[in-house]
Amino acid sequence: MTAQAQTGSAHSEPAGADPLLAALCRLGYDGFRSGQRRAVELLLEQRRLLFVAPTGGGKSLVYQLPACLLSGTTLVVSPLIALMNDQVMALERRGIPATFLASTLPSDEISRRMSNLARGQYKLVYVAPERLQFGGFQSLIAELECPLVAIDEAHCISEWGHDFRPEYMQIDRLLGRLPRARVLACTATATPIVRDEILSRLRLPADTPQLIHGFERPNLVLEAREVQSQQETRRHTDAMLSRALGEPDQSGGRGQAKPGTAIIYAPTRKACEAEAERLRRDGWNADVYHAGLAPERREKVQQLFSSGQLRVVVATNAFGMGVDRSDVRAVIHLAPPGSIEAYYQEVGRAGRDGELAHGLLLSSAKDIALRRRLLESDTDGRTPDPTLVEHKWNLFLELLRWAEGGSCRHTAILRYFGTEDPPEACGRCDVCRELEEDATPAEEVTLLVRKALSAVARVKGKLGLTMVANLLHGDTDPKLERMGLTTVPTFGVLKDRPHTWLVSLLRRCVTAGWVAFSSGDRPVVFLTQEGQQVMLGNRSVRLRLPLERTSRADPNDRRRRSASPPASAPVAEGDEALFQALRAHRLAIAREAAVAPYVIASDRSLRDLAAQRPRDLGQLLDVYGFGQTRAERYGAGFLAVIAGFCR
Repeated sequence: MTAQAQTGSAHSEPAGADPLLAALCRLGYDGFRSGQRRAVELLLEQRRLLFVAPTGGGKSLVYQLPACLLSGTTLVVSPLIALMNDQVMALERRGIPATFLASTLPSDEISRRMSNLARGQYKLVYVAPERLQFGGFQSLIAELECPLVAIDEAHCISEWGHDFRPEYMQIDRLLGRLPRARVLACTATATPIVRDEILSRLRLPADTPQLIHGFERPNLVLEAREVQSQQETRRHTDAMLSRALGEPDQSGGRGQAKPGTAIIYAPTRKACEAEAERLRRDGWNADVYHAGLAPERREKVQQLFSSGQLRVVVATNAFGMGVDRSDVRAVIHLAPPGSIEAYYQEVGRAGRDGELAHGLLLSSAKDIALRRRLLESDTDGRTPDPTLVEHKWNLFLELLRWAEGGSCRHTAILRYFGTEDPPEACGRCDVCRELEEDATPAEEVTLLVRKALSAVARVKGKLGLTMVANLLHGDTDPKLERMGLTTVPTFGVLKDRPHTWLVSLLRRCVTAGWVAFSSGDRPVVFLTQEGQQVMLGNRSVRLRLPLERTSRADPNDRRRRSASPPASAPVAEGDEALFQALRAHRLAIAREAAVAPYVIASDRSLRDLAAQRPRDLGQLLDVYGFGQTRAERYGAGFLAVIAGFCR
């Protein structure tokens, strides 16, 4: 975020009476955004902070303002060269000496800036993470008066995250050389598992304050569409561009253009080139951006976009981080990215000015095979870790399930990031709009959902999603017969619906938070607390029913079914404190074993632990993710935490 004036909770007291407001004015702002002041105060008082806010949420102010107040030179570690350059220029315009060090600079210019840094001539210095590996820089840092180290895009330190960068593993050594410096870690990725790994990798105390703020973006109109052909992809893309930006720049006066810009994300460089060329033929002022271009070309495209001379950029995910345009009116994905985290970060580049903006995610059956192939491909000649491949595969399937879901887009995302009691509906996304227009009586939807949930309850956590669909459809199966389920009223209660439709309905119940997956190599399903209330008629149903073609893949596709990701069951209010205690214990184990917290246990496992509260190893085996080996290795410690909490 550059230092352009921002509106918000302006303060009536004079800036001179408040050092924070005085520094704020010096940076060119007229008020704090919600959460910013609290973050700055926590950092100054407690010296450690993990600050989580969405893309465009004002994270840079949280380190720039303390840098102005504290004596010495603040270090900012960031992978975003464009952001470095923009922020340094903005700071210098306001008389705040700042610079950046990155590989794009000539060697003599780097030497000059290093000399100035040694003389203490800068208040802020931005450094690319690879700079931390240089011996000369390490020696210089050891002699520097450094009151604060800020790590931007801190999720890049997580091997289990969507944007891992090995250079970030050097940051803990940097912090070791600066024991008196305050530490701020900023990220837009808010899942607890990634937050725990950030603290672990940076060797920050487990009680480091965590401030999570502002994930709700009600001005974003989110849509997800399944497409069957290239022509359908182009039709949806053109319609969205027309809605967001009006007519193409060279439309010959046929229509009227609207202010703003758009970003289109494509899965491959080849797809970027083809789509940009197509849009240019249609009259759009469009260009392409990907890692295969020369650095000079990439920089030029970024500058043209930032200055408003380029209306549409077609890019891989290499584009966008650090680009500070507040008037992006649409972000279109021609294929799904790798996770909900990646998607929400990328679509969050739209509408930073608070005005209406659009996000469109397109997907097709071929995307599944393409993503799996990319995950399993060698990287720099090295075969990827199979455990990591499966983890990232599950993240991708989580995004697909969100796209297929029948509940409010915003509510589902907020629930994924752990927001308690998210709003029931945004009223703007495609699901909310279609629910308003849906002629299906609410009573019919409620009845169908309650029947589906009743079938989930009938299998008592012993069967998977497809078997529940068999039960509803009335398909005879040895497993159903052995459990006596072919004689219950639920057997065949929805036999008039296609099997694929029933599978899709059950998946939507998972996305809505009513059904979750339990333990075992073959995930089985059970009702969450919310799902039980819906089944009993104590909670309202708001769900878009699937269409006949919504099932994305054959339900007998065993590989996909076995890889279906576990859903995060809601944690009851009384269990939240136990969940946090279990997280702290997991972080301690991970730190001692020098592994990622995810290796010890997933968030889903901890939530299940908090809900079930097992008393012995036998009961622990009924908790999601705890097989015999994991239970024997880590079970005693988790059981001790639960026992102590219950006492």
